Amino acid sequence: MNLGDAVNLSLQAVISHRLRSFLTALGIAVGVAAVVLLTSVGEGIHRFVLAEFTQFGTNLIGITPGKATTIGISGGIISNVRPLSIADALALQALPRVIATVPVVQGNAAVEYERHSRRTYVFGVGPAAPQVWSMRVAQGRFLPDDDPRTARAFAVLGSKVKQELFGSDNPLGRRIRIGGEHYRITGVMESKGQMLGFDLDDAVYIPAGRSLALYNRESLMEIDLLYAAGSNSADVAKAAKELLTARHGSDDTTIVTQDQMLDVLGSVLNILTLAVGALGGISLLVGGVGILTIMTIAVQERTAEIGLLRAMGADHRQVLFLFLGEAIVLASLGGLAGLTLGVGGAWLLGKLLPALPTHTPWSYVLFSELLAALIGLLAGILPAQHAAHLDPIEALRAE
Repeated sequence: MNLGDAVNLSLQAVISHRLRSFLTALGIAVGVAAVVLLTSVGEGIHRFVLAEFTQFGTNLIGITPGKATTIGISGGIISNVRPLSIADALALQALPRVIATVPVVQGNAAVEYERHSRRTYVFGVGPAAPQVWSMRVAQGRFLPDDDPRTARAFAVLGSKVKQELFGSDNPLGRRIRIGGEHYRITGVMESKGQMLGFDLDDAVYIPAGRSLALYNRESLMEIDLLYAAGSNSADVAKAAKELLTARHGSDDTTIVTQDQMLDVLGSVLNILTLAVGALGGISLLVGGVGILTIMTIAVQERTAEIGLLRAMGADHRQVLFLFLGEAIVLASLGGLAGLTLGVGGAWLLGKLLPALPTHTPWSYVLFSELLAALIGLLAGILPAQHAAHLDPIEALRAE
């Protein structure tokens, strides 16, 4: 029996039992579809979150007051460490390879214009914020480069705040009230969208020095540092740490590079993708049990056929390959159907729910198809071995 005959017999065995073959392949198809669909959702979320974190650029370093590794406090809570100051931000800006820094103070306040009022985020920042955070001004200009100690009362509106307070009117030069103080509007930012649930367009930007007074704070919440492309983030972070240690008298700040954040985040998201893929793999395992069951039944039903093949000269290896081929064909057909269902389902899910990001990782697609064929091979080994070792005379006598 040559290879062509073996393939022909395997296909005929699959086709002659259409319903049984369909149900067997369906188990594998559901498993592969689950793997592809779940990993598509996981990979989509992975890419979405990374895009959210990198929309401010990739050459950023965040500096917060306090040693998180020893004291265990957030950047917004100051205990016995020296506060971060605007002077620290200016000193960091003078470091080699540092392009700009932004002192950050975040709070919430009512923003009023005439009889309109909206409670929103109010960020105290420096004039380099658009450059450091990769933002653009849609109208007017950003905050002027004033002396931080005597910064003028200027404000820049996020696009949503502008729309809520002024509608289609031009807000430039108008005065708004923030925390009882009047600020003149110098610009409106382009829409930036949301980041992890925070609406970046629903915000107002004022000078950091004034926001410290507004919220009665002594310390900045954070200093964001932008360094030149091609620089080593670890070297820049080390230089920043040495400078702040010299200024404060001790190492009392936490410095985190964006590379570190992305590495940790990427590891977590990779585990998430693998976890949801493993859930789909359970369905593949169930499909493998189905193939094992069906192939065992097939061997029992075709005992006489096996005896005839052996009597006609087929050896153990040929009978073994015959049943293994049938199992692999069933698994592969189910895998192809599952790939179609999974990829199509991911595409349809992305169309029906645009807010749920999906992206089909083709490496997982190839892996799931190979896994389906491997499961078919493993599930067919025991029944095929049993068939190959049947006694020809006893097999011929079977009804």
